[in-house]
Amino acid sequence: MSWLTGALEDVTDRWLSGNNSGPALQIRYINDNSIIVPGLSDSHAHILEYGANRQLPLEGGKSIQGTVAIVKQYVLDNADTYNDTSKFVEGWGWDHTSWPVEEWPNADAFDSEPLLRGRPIVLQSKDGHALWLSKTALALSLPWPETVEGGIIVRDASGAPTGVLLDNAQALAKRSTLTEQDLLRRFAAAASDAVALGLTSVHDAGLNPISLQFFKRQAALGNLPIRIYGMTYFDDGGEYWGNTTKPVIEAGNGRLGARSVKIFADGALRSGGAALYEPYHDSVHTKGFMRLDAEVLHDVIPRFLNDGWQVNVHAIGDLANGIVLDAFEAALKDVNVTALRPRLEHAQMLTKDDMERVGKLGVIASVQPTHAISDMWYAEDRLGPERVKGLYAFRSLLDNGARLTLGSDFPVEDMNPLAGFYAAITRLSPDGRSPHGSEGWFPEQRLTRLEALRGMTIDPAYASFTEDTLGSLVPGKRADYVVLSQDIMTIPADQILNTQVYATVIDGQPVYGDI
Repeated sequence: MSWLTGALEDVTDRWLSGNNSGPALQIRYINDNSIIVPGLSDSHAHILEYGANRQLPLEGGKSIQGTVAIVKQYVLDNADTYNDTSKFVEGWGWDHTSWPVEEWPNADAFDSEPLLRGRPIVLQSKDGHALWLSKTALALSLPWPETVEGGIIVRDASGAPTGVLLDNAQALAKRSTLTEQDLLRRFAAAASDAVALGLTSVHDAGLNPISLQFFKRQAALGNLPIRIYGMTYFDDGGEYWGNTTKPVIEAGNGRLGARSVKIFADGALRSGGAALYEPYHDSVHTKGFMRLDAEVLHDVIPRFLNDGWQVNVHAIGDLANGIVLDAFEAALKDVNVTALRPRLEHAQMLTKDDMERVGKLGVIASVQPTHAISDMWYAEDRLGPERVKGLYAFRSLLDNGARLTLGSDFPVEDMNPLAGFYAAITRLSPDGRSPHGSEGWFPEQRLTRLEALRGMTIDPAYASFTEDTLGSLVPGKRADYVVLSQDIMTIPADQILNTQVYATVIDGQPVYGDI
């Protein structure tokens, strides 16, 4: 018997002894080797983007030519796209750091394939911080400005755009207009996969107006098969809306909340946009860049907090995290931090002093363990042997008093929450490897199994203001739970990824499998 199964039986015994009136308690049975855990949460993900990725995933393209071949096959397999050369082709997942030669792709690559020539093609990078456009897509997005604050238009020696846009420059690209059917199709794909993997709640890290309104419509119709906690995207070019927009709290019978704002401080490590104090080890001419000036952060963060919004800031590099913590520290003086619960989204690379500040300030660190095992293969080359020790330092954050909440950033990484659990406790690739051997990449930064499980259950509930109703199996909370085929708390670590989800239950009703 597992400790969680025993705890659940204790709760059942207490319920039976104290509830002799009213409706009979429904008893369900599980296999002897199974385990029941609270409903699993992903604290940082992108739901509709995952659905889009399912239509044209590019992870299998191990070179520029290989990625172009995947796009070609997609066009051949979809008659509506094949027959309409004006239809946008959009995909997600190319990763230039995994190619034999680490280089940015260019628009010319599509013209090498006759079937793709003349088509508008817009492909999102794995980390979500770069777009790769075809010549036609470039032309549709004219005119191009000389510079973009917080972004880069990659140019050739003559100054012409090559077809790659980084961070804020991505907003310049013209994209297809999504229909309601497009949104429904993307959501259905994401929700179906989520419940099959044991996810009952997802924190969507950046709802634009279209996606937020879509989820509001689905909540009103009762059509949300999973719980969604939304972070409304902050557009620094738009009007401040914190005092004019009403937060969404417990809409759709507790299935939708949107009481936080998502702000981007810098770019990503993979694409060289993470803002660092010192130059990149493998590119000494750059320190990355901030997507927002420090003055803007010091202005909008206290305004949103004062207007009752949770503030969640994307910060990757040590400079970005330092600047954001400066803004949080100034804004959080003489306020109830527990009522505001600000979050660092990623908290990827911090100095030792800033790790201490996270704990002292009561800032939540929203981290992604699978990022660590993806990035470990190139991270030291990018940062050098000393700075890399401050990257994905989960144990150091926890030991300094920070509360961690775990996510995947899907579709950037695998949606499977057990992949994150495994990565957090082993810091090994799924096949048991790391640059530091079989003990894991910086094994001193591993989490315990209990810490990892908390980071996927009660801590995400706290990070979304729902700890009174979600996150643990106790009387009075909503009946969200998952039945797993084996006890992930005791089996050998190398068996964790073989675990199957037998059932996913939300509000007491199975939404996947059977129990």
